[in-house]
Amino acid sequence: MPRVSVIIPTFNRSKKVVRAVTSVLNQSFKDLEIIVVDDNSTDDTNHALAKYRSSITYLRKPVNQGVSAARNIGIESSAAPWIAFLDSDDYWLGDKLHAQMEFVDRNSETVACQTEEIWIRRGRRVSPKRKHKKPSGDIFRQSLKLCLVSPSSVILRRCLFEQVGLFDESLPAAEDYDLWLRISCRYPIYLIAKELVVKEGGHEDQLSQRFTGMDRFRIRAIVKVIQSGMLSPDQTTAAMEELSIKCRIYGKGCIKRGRKEEGSFYLSLPERLAISSIQ
Repeated sequence: MPRVSVIIPTFNRSKKVVRAVTSVLNQSFKDLEIIVVDDNSTDDTNHALAKYRSSITYLRKPVNQGVSAARNIGIESSAAPWIAFLDSDDYWLGDKLHAQMEFVDRNSETVACQTEEIWIRRGRRVSPKRKHKKPSGDIFRQSLKLCLVSPSSVILRRCLFEQVGLFDESLPAAEDYDLWLRISCRYPIYLIAKELVVKEGGHEDQLSQRFTGMDRFRIRAIVKVIQSGMLSPDQTTAAMEELSIKCRIYGKGCIKRGRKEEGSFYLSLPERLAISSIQ
């Protein structure tokens, strides 16, 4: 059994997925398996990965269902006690997994660990803003504001999915934000302060580029975690405060754009949720 299962979901990124797979094969840490989940690509992904078939498990879905379903299939098909994800437009530097497995071997209580990243936007390196600075340890409260964990940088113990569930396939975006809330409310997510992932962004097929009003998906995730019963009283208070902020901003935006019914729904959501939790 390998120690790490690396899951790479992909859709119509034949050249980039080859780069992603190559970056895993070039890892100094070798005790791993690679599972590529092709979300019914219509380009030449199948052909491009043919020469790697002896080194990877290639799963092609008959229907396109999105990245959450692809990652979940990868998890369910994997064998290792540790799970790592790599988005097909990103790639790893050579010691990424070695640094993480060395960390978890030294810190046996660890269930989740990520690294720093190099950000590339439209072919140029950019510096993350201060609000994107990754914390380490108890990150739940900071994670309510925005997504502070990258799928391509994190490794997770398999047992986490048995406790908090898989990726939510009903969310068309912010599915990772949703999962990190469910994990970070229970466990620390540690940071290795080394840039070991190259994360590309700014291209049209990214979910963040395809969807406007991303906060409506984050609002759904916050409501879910509040209603899950997993939060402490202090965590519930923090979640309700952030929910109120996001609902106020999104609701007012809807009204400004003429979507009064939708805006009213979000503006009243925190109060309705608070009342229902008391009853």
